[in-house]
Amino acid sequence: MRILAVSDVASPRYYDYYQPGYLDEFDLILACGDLKKSYLEFLVTMAHCPLVYVRGNHDEGFLTNPPEGCICAEDDLVVCKGVRILGLGGSYKYKVGTNMYTEKQMRRRIRRLAFKIHRAGGFDILLTHAPARGVNDFDTLPHRGFECFVDLLDKYRPKYFVHGHIHRTYALNIPQRTERGGTTVINAYEYCVIEI
Repeated sequence: MRILAVSDVASPRYYDYYQPGYLDEFDLILACGDLKKSYLEFLVTMAHCPLVYVRGNHDEGFLTNPPEGCICAEDDLVVCKGVRILGLGGSYKYKVGTNMYTEKQMRRRIRRLAFKIHRAGGFDILLTHAPARGVNDFDTLPHRGFECFVDLLDKYRPKYFVHGHIHRTYALNIPQRTERGGTTVINAYEYCVIEI
């Protein structure tokens, strides 16, 4: 299975300079937030495969006007093409706004999903907007990761943890892929191709 993961900025390859067939190789698209509705709808239309998304901290409009044809995994565990995807969008709370959470609020969201995770036997992909604390995050409040994501990774050991929010243009040497305890961590900024 080939997966296209996208986040934060529209990729010119898959939007501005799109050529017919560019998306034919993908079986699934994962969107990690802060992308325009029109971009997600374009991708799901041109790719002819499911697109599963979570909201980013700038996706206030998705609550009332979600992208058509896309599957929202927010606060849910969805199974798509046999892959179990746990979705937790939003970022660390750094100002008043929707899709921003304190550590306590994010932990509460995870607790509400505990039975669903248990019933599914875990999950294969943790799909978030924010990173985990100490894994591809920054110390500044707007770009801090969540400790509870670290706990999820340690407890369930999913194959992949796919997030956005940390633009690779913020600094030199921000990795796109890292490993943590058997989980491949992917910063999907712009786009990344994953093969399962």
